[in-house]
Amino acid sequence: MKTKITGHDIKAMGFPPAKWYRKAIDHINDNELSKEEIETYLEQFRLPEPVGLLETPAPYSLNIMAENELEEENISKVRSTMDEVMKTPTVIGGAVMPDACPAGPLGTIPVGGVVATKNAIHPGMHSADICCSVMLTDFGTANPKDVLDAAHKSTHFGPGGRPRGQQFNLTEELFEEFKSNEFLFDNKSISIAREHLGTQGDGNHFLFVGKSAKTGNTMMITHHGSRGPGARLYSKGMNIAERFRKLLSSNTLKQNAWIPFDTEEGQDYWSALQTIRKWTKLNHKLIHEGVAEKLNINIENRFWNEHNFVFKDGDIFYHAKGATPLDAKFMPDITGPRLIPLNMSEPVLIVEGNTTKNNLGFAPHGAGRNMSRTQHKRNLAERSNLDIFKEETEGLDIRFFSKEIDISELPSAYKPASTVRAQMETYNLGTVLDEILPYGCIMAGDWQKNAPWRKRKKRHRN
Repeated sequence: MKTKITGHDIKAMGFPPAKWYRKAIDHINDNELSKEEIETYLEQFRLPEPVGLLETPAPYSLNIMAENELEEENISKVRSTMDEVMKTPTVIGGAVMPDACPAGPLGTIPVGGVVATKNAIHPGMHSADICCSVMLTDFGTANPKDVLDAAHKSTHFGPGGRPRGQQFNLTEELFEEFKSNEFLFDNKSISIAREHLGTQGDGNHFLFVGKSAKTGNTMMITHHGSRGPGARLYSKGMNIAERFRKLLSSNTLKQNAWIPFDTEEGQDYWSALQTIRKWTKLNHKLIHEGVAEKLNINIENRFWNEHNFVFKDGDIFYHAKGATPLDAKFMPDITGPRLIPLNMSEPVLIVEGNTTKNNLGFAPHGAGRNMSRTQHKRNLAERSNLDIFKEETEGLDIRFFSKEIDISELPSAYKPASTVRAQMETYNLGTVLDEILPYGCIMAGDWQKNAPWRKRKKRHRN
């Protein structure tokens, strides 16, 4: 009887341990392949030779200009980090949007960055907030205050999931997709997927209510990503990408590690991204339908788009870190134009546009920042949060779910909306079809101020 091949034998032939080992071992032993046949069969699993960084950064379009010293400093940092990103061996092109700002150590894709790669998915380039997206529902002649009041009762901001008794159910289709995917099937991921449905997180995520400048209809817009399920997928993806980085390109920065799409891991990760996309869309939908049910009103229209995702066109993968897809080829379920929110005191823009050489099929995703949240708070340290809030939100119904003001989300924390809009026109980054004029919005607020761990620490000190 022929000796059985083991994983140790395959490793000794120069193949690092991988998911395909089990399938290969079964195939070799079931078919009793000869030594020559084994070598021929295994060649399909051999990884390419390691590659170094590109000597010259791949070309990219800089669709942003400075109007003052603060913006010059911001653009300089964006350019420096983008130059390093574009040295990654898989990269073939990129673009920077007018709302760009740095998002981490040098060499990290900036917010407002688009990076195109060949046959490679870079988890670090879509970041932990996978499929951060916006959804609009047209509530017709509904009163904006009624919509905002109902939304306040329907949504949930801050950490964790919804309280027991207020949780939603996964659809059977989504449940099966989670169970059948190597990155999503564990009990913890499925449990969090249930708990976090109908939640919006914190930071710049919001629920906005306003009126269409064209029709006068009341519109509600939600902004959030994939919450816990997406964050878990991101962590797993980064771990797999790091393993490939060590084998394929050890000089590549860890945040730019990639998973080759033509591997089993690449196929599974791409599939997991699509499932997380469906989960996020459902998450938006449940909040919107909860409002419609409370008010017993009909929905006249609805559309959505993500602005933090990976989009595929053939063997090219477009990593959009805070960039809105204009090109319909990126959205298989396209039902309407795209949404670009600016800040709580400015209209949400409804746009459409064409793909050009400089935009790669993308537009900005919002107003962006010229400085960090921390620096903005430092600049206003001499004034009370309440005074700043009253001044910047006059005439608007602005609410913080935690009941604590977060001044890093007030309008002055962002770039002037007029600047972003003007540069959209200058660089042909989308045409505005309509504007949703603000009535009010809900955000998480500074939930950490009274977080349970802070209260425990305070009690301990006393």
